[in-house]
Formats: sequence, structure tokens, C-alpha cells
Amino acid sequence: MILSKTPLRMSFVGGGSDLPAFYRDTPGAVLSTAIDKYIYLAVNRKFDGRIRLSYSRTEEVDHFTEVQHPLVREALAITGVETGIEIASLADIPSTGSGLGSSSSFTVGLLNALNAYQGRYISKDQLAEQACEIEIDRCGEPIGKQDQYAASFGGLNLIQFHPDETVTVDPVRCSLPTIKKFEDHILVFFTGRTRSASQVLVKQSAELRAGNHRKLMQRMVELAFELKQELEAGVLEAVGALLHENWRLKTQLANGISDPEIDGWYEAGIKNGATGGKLLGAGNGGFIMFYAHPETHLAITSALAMLEPIKFGFDRAGAQITYYQPESR
Repeated sequence: MILSKTPLRMSFVGGGSDLPAFYRDTPGAVLSTAIDKYIYLAVNRKFDGRIRLSYSRTEEVDHFTEVQHPLVREALAITGVETGIEIASLADIPSTGSGLGSSSSFTVGLLNALNAYQGRYISKDQLAEQACEIEIDRCGEPIGKQDQYAASFGGLNLIQFHPDETVTVDPVRCSLPTIKKFEDHILVFFTGRTRSASQVLVKQSAELRAGNHRKLMQRMVELAFELKQELEAGVLEAVGALLHENWRLKTQLANGISDPEIDGWYEAGIKNGATGGKLLGAGNGGFIMFYAHPETHLAITSALAMLEPIKFGFDRAGAQITYYQPESR
């Protein structure tokens, strides 16, 4: 039996610059953190030699090529597990359309568990690379690379995306009191809406390939470096303004990122004390985050009583194998 635990992520600024339509010409950068909400995977040998999967549905097949879940099928292929395995998944947060990178966390966690099942160690960098290969290259998802690296490495990082397809993960070097203060200023609500990130990202990539809005995205990349500098200096007064500018820029990148209802929620947060915020993920649903002094949180929560507040903390460990009991096969 192998158990893996993989964090979801919260992106602050620079989201979208991890799309190949942007970073293959101009380096991208995202500042994000892994959070203490997780995807859990259990992997065990199946005695009858078949494959059984349990996620939002159940599959039972004879060979990995018959698996319908594309991420699982390709993860089995890339790790060389053809038959005789049982896989089950659980999640702390709804796993579809949340804006927290759940698909990538699932892929990273599954690869971590399957490599451990095969008796192999895999580094965090290799985990992220393999997850990108599965989601982007093998499954053709129109997504970027930030989620896979955030889930694998954990922590609060500036993640950079280079034209040669390499990725660098640079931890934000700030004191624990600064991180705690940063955490305490963050307020998150579930909108009750889920959406397809792919649809939003396809539109955004098309705009970038056409040469539209590249200056907006370049400014969002600059904001990622500016936010890192603020945090490392222990100066948090400008954080809200940086988030606010990033959100205003992001809403201009493609149609469908925001709408009047989302704008109304955002403006209510600002009116009641938030200095900035954003919709997490590609846009149009999932979770909305505000940056606000803790003394204003009650007023913001009251103004947004139609939304469900969710308390998040930061995760520093990244992808983990939490139980390892291999069996002879």
C-alpha cells in the first residue's frame, strides 16, 4: 500500500504567463503558494491482476490501455504499470473547476504514488516535468505549467517559465512572522460556481498568439517580481495594490474571465476593507480571494454572506509519500 498527499495551490500574480503562447517568446513568472488542502491517492496491488480505479466514478479493466480516465491512463503508461493495481482518490476541495490546480495536484500525486509503487525515487522537479508531459503533451490540455510545479515543490515561490521550456522555482525568502502576517490577511470564499479552465485558457492563448494583450501580461510578470521583493523586505503595505492591479489586468486578457456577478462580489470586498484580491485559477468561477486586514474580515464576510468562507493556510512540504508499505509482486 502506498499513500500520497499533494497540496492544491493559490496563485497571486502572473497567472497566464505560464502558457506556451506567452513564455516561448517572453519569459513568464508566477508568484504562488501551495495550500493546506490536499489530494490523497491510495495505490495497492490488486490480487486478481486487473485494474480498479475509484474517483468520481469507478472503473475496472484488464489493462491500462482500457482505462478511460486520461490522466490515470497516461500516468500508468509513463510509469510502466500495466496491470494488477488498485487506485483510489480523495480530495479536501471539489476537484473540478475550483481554480486551485486540482487536476495537476491529482496528476503529481498519482505519479508520486506510482513511482513509489515501482520502487523508484522521483525528485520534485521530475514529478512536475512528468505531470506537465502527461497533461499538456499526452492529453493535450491547453494549460500552463505553474500548477504542477506548485503542487510538487510546495511552499511560497516565484516560478519562472523560460522559452527553452525549462522552469525554475525560486522560494520567497521571508521570515516566518511575515508569512504568518501574509496568511492572516488572506480571506477566501467559494463562489459555488465551477467552470472549465480549458475553455478560458483556450481564449487567452489565442489572444496571446495573435499578439494581443502581451504588454498586459508582461506587466503581470513584473508584478510577480515586485510582490516577491515586498514579501522578502517584510513590507506588506503594497501587497493589496499589487493584487488589485494584477486582477484588473487579468480581466482584460480574454472574455469570460469575469462577469457582472463576479465583479459585484469583488467590489463588495473592496468596499468593505479589502485592498486587493482576485478570482483564483483561470477565471469565471471557483474561489475568490481578498487581501485585507484581519479587522475587516468580518465586514467582508457579512457583505458576501451568499458565499462560503474557506480558511486556507500555506503548505511548505509539497508532494509527499505519507505511507510506504511495498508488497512483493
